[in-house]
Amino acid sequence: MTFSILSEAEIADYTHTMPSFFIDLNLDQIVAAAIAGKDEYDLSSFFFTPLTNVNAITYRHEVFQDLEDKTLFDRIQAFARTMHNMREQLIKVGKLRHRHQKQAWFLDAMEFYCNAVRRFQSDLSNFKLRSRGFLVFREYLTNYAAGSAFVSLEQETRGLKNRLSDVRYSILIRGDVVNVRNYDSEPDYSVEVEETFEKFKQGAVRDYLAKFRPSSDMNHIEEKILDFVALLNSTLFSDLAEYCNRYAGFLDKTIALFDREIQFYLSYIGYIEKLKAAGLRFCYPRVSDKSKQVFSNEGFDLALAKKLNDSETRIVCNDFVLNGAERIIIVTGPNQGGKTTFARTFGQLHYLASIGCPVPGQEAQLLLYDQIFTHFEKEEKVETLRGKLEDDLTRIRSILDRATTQSVIIMNEIFTSTTLQDEVFLSRKVMNKIIELDALCVWVTFVDELAWVNEHTVSMASTVDSTNPALRTFKIVRRPADGLAYALAIAEKYRLTHEQISERIPS
Repeated sequence: MTFSILSEAEIADYTHTMPSFFIDLNLDQIVAAAIAGKDEYDLSSFFFTPLTNVNAITYRHEVFQDLEDKTLFDRIQAFARTMHNMREQLIKVGKLRHRHQKQAWFLDAMEFYCNAVRRFQSDLSNFKLRSRGFLVFREYLTNYAAGSAFVSLEQETRGLKNRLSDVRYSILIRGDVVNVRNYDSEPDYSVEVEETFEKFKQGAVRDYLAKFRPSSDMNHIEEKILDFVALLNSTLFSDLAEYCNRYAGFLDKTIALFDREIQFYLSYIGYIEKLKAAGLRFCYPRVSDKSKQVFSNEGFDLALAKKLNDSETRIVCNDFVLNGAERIIIVTGPNQGGKTTFARTFGQLHYLASIGCPVPGQEAQLLLYDQIFTHFEKEEKVETLRGKLEDDLTRIRSILDRATTQSVIIMNEIFTSTTLQDEVFLSRKVMNKIIELDALCVWVTFVDELAWVNEHTVSMASTVDSTNPALRTFKIVRRPADGLAYALAIAEKYRLTHEQISERIPS
C-alpha cells in the first residue's frame, strides 16, 4: 500500500534545495524555527516543495483541521515520543559490542514499537476523524495491528521479555574466581546482614551499593557473567537470537512514513500556537489555479510576528485585495513604514498556501502560482564586475524571461541607483511587461508616479500618525499616493528632514 499523510497522490520528488526567494521573504526563518529540534525527521524538504494542485492543498487542510482536536494532537505527540524512544534504543544497540546485550536491547526496542502501535491504534479508534489522510491511515493501522504478523511479533516480544525477567542465577566469588550457576532457592542473607549491622549505624552513612548503569556498555567481567548465564539458559538465548534475526527489518514502512510526515503538521502547529494564543488569527485560504481575484483580511508577516510576539510587541495586520483586471499592487510611503513587510506578507501567504498550511489572517483567497520571483536590493559584488544598475537589469531580465501568467512577482525598491526620470522610465517598461504577462505583482517604490499607470494597478500607501507625521503606524491602506514618499526619502537620505535639521541647529 502506498500512503502518505502529506498527499493523496504520491509526490514524485521532494526538493532538498531551499527556494531562491526564501531569504527575501524571510521564509527561511519560519522554516528553521518550525523544524528546530526535529533533525531526525529531515522535514525541510516538505517545506521546500510546494503542491501543484488544489486538491492536494485541500487534503492537507483536512489533516490540519483534524489536528485542531487537542486530544488527538496530544495522542499523536505521545505516539511520536514512543517511536523516538524506539529509534534511540536502536541507536544504542548499534553502539554495543556484546551480542547478548545487543539482542536484549533490541528486544526492548521491539517492545517500544509494539506498545506505540497498539496504543496509537486504540487511540485513533476513539476519534471522529474527517480528513481523508487520517481515515485511510486509521484503516491501515487497524488492519496492521490485527494482522497475524504484528500479533505474532507482539506475542513473541512479550513472551521473551517475560522469560528473560524470570531468569535467576547465583554468582559465587572466591578470590579471583567467579562461578555462575542457576539459582537454587538459596536464602538471601542481605536482610539479616543489614539487621546485624544496623545497631552500629551512626547518623547518615555512605552508600556503598554498586549502581547499575543501563546506558553504558558492559565491562569484561559483566560480559563473561552474561556469557555464562546464556550457557545456563541456552534455549532462551537461542530463541532470542533467532527472534532478532527474524525481525531485523521489523519496522512497517507505512507507519514509519506516517511517523515522519506527521511532524510537518506538528512542527507548523507548534510554530503558530503562541501567536494564536496572543490573539492572532489564522485561516484556511481558498486557493485557485484559475482566478486571480485574491485578497487577505488581517494578514501579517509570520516571521516578524514571531519576533515581535517573543518581545511582547504589538503586531500590525494589513489587508489587500485585487479585483477584476487588477494585477499589481504599488506600495508607496515613507521609509520604515512597513512597505517591505507588506510585500513579504503577500509572498509568504501565497507560499504557505501552496504547501497546504493555514495562513496568517482572518480570511484569504490566493492564487496557486507556478513560480515566485523576488527582487530585493542586494549589495554590489566586486567579483561580478557589474554596477548596481546593471545588476538590477540583469536580475530583472532573468525574472521576466522565466515568469508566466501564473507567477507571483515581488519587486522591492528597484532602480534606486538611477535618477528619478530614469527610474520612472525603466520601471514602467518592466511594469508593462508584467502586465502583458498577466502575472500578480507587489511593487514597493518611493516613486509615486508609478502608482498611476492603468486599470491593472492598485495604489496602496503606508500611513503615519495624523498628529505626528514622524510616527509610523505600519498600516498599508488602499489609496492614491500622496506625492510625499519620494521627497521624504530624499530628505531623510541627506538628513534634511525638520527633525534632522533641528538636531544640528544649536538651541
